Amino acid sequence: MAQKEGYTLFLDRDGVINQRLIGDYVTKPQQFVLIDGVLDALQIFTSVFERIVVVTNQQGIGKGLMTDNDLNEVHKNFLSQVEACNAKIDKIYYCPNLERENNFCRKPNIGMALKAKKDFPEIRFKKSVMIGDSMIDMKFGKRAGMKTILVGDRPEIAFNYPTLVDYYFPSLLEASKNIDKLI
Repeated sequence: MAQKEGYTLFLDRDGVINQRLIGDYVTKPQQFVLIDGVLDALQIFTSVFERIVVVTNQQGIGKGLMTDNDLNEVHKNFLSQVEACNAKIDKIYYCPNLERENNFCRKPNIGMALKAKKDFPEIRFKKSVMIGDSMIDMKFGKRAGMKTILVGDRPEIAFNYPTLVDYYFPSLLEASKNIDKLI
């Protein structure tokens, strides 16, 4: 696949890249288990997108269950796996605030998207895609003016919210195999 000039991919983390811990938080690298096919998907995305960023709500920090340093260790370990397979993630953005605080950085608000645009001024939201596994991710993408792709094992959500979900795939790998046709 040929790289699409000026296109940016925004990815959610838990449930998209790594296995979500139901009722818990990934606080150390050993708990960060990649979903099957993620590294293959990232290789494909690297060949298509000029920029790839991760945007993730991490209220475990706000709850005192982990520190910024704990999260940075998790991400450092993940990024070394990405680099080892010749793929890329340009930057990981996270919001440590609690959901009830409704902080502008916390999805579905678009603070992390604006921060990415500040760091990478070439980002154009109209040439961006948000891939996530929840309606929060889809709202984030739409609020920023991006195309949205829902992944995961709940296709009925995509059909119930057609104004928020542009495309649905069961996994990140399946989305990557079709991305060239979608953008």
